[in-house]
Amino acid sequence: MEQKDPILEARRYLDNAKEILRDKAIKEDNFYQDSKYVKLAGHAMWTGCMIALDYALGIKKQRGKRKDIDDYKEAAAKVDKKLLSYVVSGYNTMHLFMGYDGEKKVGIAREGIETMNYIIDWCEHRMQGAAA
Repeated sequence: MEQKDPILEARRYLDNAKEILRDKAIKEDNFYQDSKYVKLAGHAMWTGCMIALDYALGIKKQRGKRKDIDDYKEAAAKVDKKLLSYVVSGYNTMHLFMGYDGEKKVGIAREGIETMNYIIDWCEHRMQGAAA
C-alpha cells in the first residue's frame, strides 16, 4: 500500500473542513447555523494537525496508550516554543471549541484555519530542512 505524503494529507483535511463549513454549516452573519457541521470541521482540522505533527516531530503511539495533547505539547516544547503556543491554541480552538462544543462563531473557525495553516507550514518547513 502506497504511503501518502503527511503534509498533503493534512492539507486535504483542511480542505475538507473548509468545504464542510462553506457547504453544510450555513453561515449567516457571523455565525454558523448548524453546530453538527462545525463539530465535524473541527475534528477534521485537529486530525490534520496531528497527522502533520506526528510526521514532523516523530510522535509515535506507545503500545497500549492513546496519544493525547500532552504528547504533542511535550514534543513541540522540545523544538520550538512558538510552535508549542500554536499547538495549544489549535487544540483549544479546533478540538475543544469546535469539535466538542460546536462553537458557531465564524471567527473561531477562521482562527482555527489560520492556526492549522501555521502548524502545517511549520511541519513542512521542518521536514524540508531535514531532507536538505
